[in-house]
Amino acid sequence: MSNQPGGEHAVTLIPGDGIGPEVTHSALSVIAAAGVTIAWDEVEAGAEVVSKYGTPVPDEVLNSVRKTGVALKGPIGTPVGGGFRSANVTLRQTLDLYASVRPVKNLPGVETRFEGVDLIVVRENTEGLYSGLEHRVAPGIVESLKVVTEKASLRIAEYAFSLAERDGRREVAAIHKANIMKLSDGLFLECARRVAKQHPGIEYRELIIDNCAMQLVRDPEQFDVLLLENLYGDILSDLCAGLVGGLGVVPGANVGDGCAVFEAVHGSAPDIAGKGVANPTALILSSVQMLRHLGEADAAGRVEAAVHATLANPETRTGDLGGPANTRTFTEAVCAHLSEGV
Repeated sequence: MSNQPGGEHAVTLIPGDGIGPEVTHSALSVIAAAGVTIAWDEVEAGAEVVSKYGTPVPDEVLNSVRKTGVALKGPIGTPVGGGFRSANVTLRQTLDLYASVRPVKNLPGVETRFEGVDLIVVRENTEGLYSGLEHRVAPGIVESLKVVTEKASLRIAEYAFSLAERDGRREVAAIHKANIMKLSDGLFLECARRVAKQHPGIEYRELIIDNCAMQLVRDPEQFDVLLLENLYGDILSDLCAGLVGGLGVVPGANVGDGCAVFEAVHGSAPDIAGKGVANPTALILSSVQMLRHLGEADAAGRVEAAVHATLANPETRTGDLGGPANTRTFTEAVCAHLSEGV
């Protein structure tokens, strides 16, 4: 089975933990309503399978994603300060999903402090402090390693500039702390500059991360594509999501040369799991990214328009956005807009 536009696509499905199965079901319903045929290979991953397999990411999951090349993943819980290693980090590093891509833009009906936000966070996904390379040096002393390589820095910079060219973006801004971490962040910047010279049609600038954070909450409309190392990207991508309504309305993707995993970037929200009140917008919009990746641009555009129409109506917004809808009624509204050809 090959993933060709208009044909049947093979995709790995990872429902995840907490509200994961609920929002995943919504996304599958919307994709089906858009007329895209997908053969789903459903596999288990996350906190709830550790007792069964001894790991949150069984080999079955990795093998399925390698075979299909594409996955749709619900949120997976990660213990804080102990427990098993993050399943998300394991997936990214094992499958070499080196580019985390998070589009951030204002949505109809979602009131925020800013208008005109339309940026993309491109984050290096495989190394740096976020990798979790830590050990105890002595009692009361812990060392955490930040590893930055030329190879990883060059390829994430190339990804950012190529994305900017493909999507008609004007600028890439490299975010760093090279004034203090002169060697590690200095290497990241050196690589970004080398790649920038190969893409003269795209403007390039550099900002220290603390200045960037301030600029984002003062004038986010100025930004286009943000290029960041792993930990910086993790932090600022959530900040950017807050500019447009929060993690519940922002899609995400982790992309490598051989495969891609599309996911909601919010947590598994175990406190509301099973109550049918979760907002599925983030995962549905992540499936829009997935459809474009599969070459189903028409279906992707129709799903995105249907989500926008649903959010624009106060009666079909979910509770976290001030509306009366729940997971089911929101999903039904999106599907209805698709059937109406909105």
